[in-house]
Amino acid sequence: MTAVDVNGVRVLKGFLDRPAQVTLVEAVRAVVAEAPLRRPTTPWGKPMSVRMTAAGRVGWVVERGRYGYAPRCPETGRPWPAIPEPALAVWRAVADWPDDPDSMLVNWYGEGARMGMHRDADEDAWAAPVVSVSLGDPAVFRVGGLARRDATASILLESGDVAVLGGAARLAYHGVDRVRFGGSSLLPAGGRINLTFRVVAPHIGAETQA
Repeated sequence: MTAVDVNGVRVLKGFLDRPAQVTLVEAVRAVVAEAPLRRPTTPWGKPMSVRMTAAGRVGWVVERGRYGYAPRCPETGRPWPAIPEPALAVWRAVADWPDDPDSMLVNWYGEGARMGMHRDADEDAWAAPVVSVSLGDPAVFRVGGLARRDATASILLESGDVAVLGGAARLAYHGVDRVRFGGSSLLPAGGRINLTFRVVAPHIGAETQA
């Protein structure tokens, strides 16, 4: 494993070996079976190119034109499935945070999917890091600064790589410019899975349920 700094984001190259990746993919498939992938629509009416679901106490959703967290899956109306233990093991190994995350987002990138530059600011727990796990096809990951105009740097995230956005880089703008579809043999049909772990302020889920 090699640690690389990309504009303050710590990228752990090769953190997960192949057997660990296979185990994690199977765990993610169980999550998707319980909470199906969906393609959210942005507040300005444009469908995202990635498909998403979640696990944990709350999941990230777009509701009534706003980004936020909800305790139930919009597709099923049921609580989100629990975060799988193999996924929690990654968080516990790299996050340097005393508690487990409240949410694990699952982003599925098919051919041509990308993620525009954004920052993860819908949480009220910015002291906690965001941890991102890459599985499947390689992706060009771009990281900027705290303002959109800041200079950016890019790195190729490969299957098994883990990125930690913490400290000064917790609110850095970042995105996925492109996925090298078919560049990995982990997923037989190609594509990329990104798992993103986030700590969300405890009151948010309770308020949503009320």
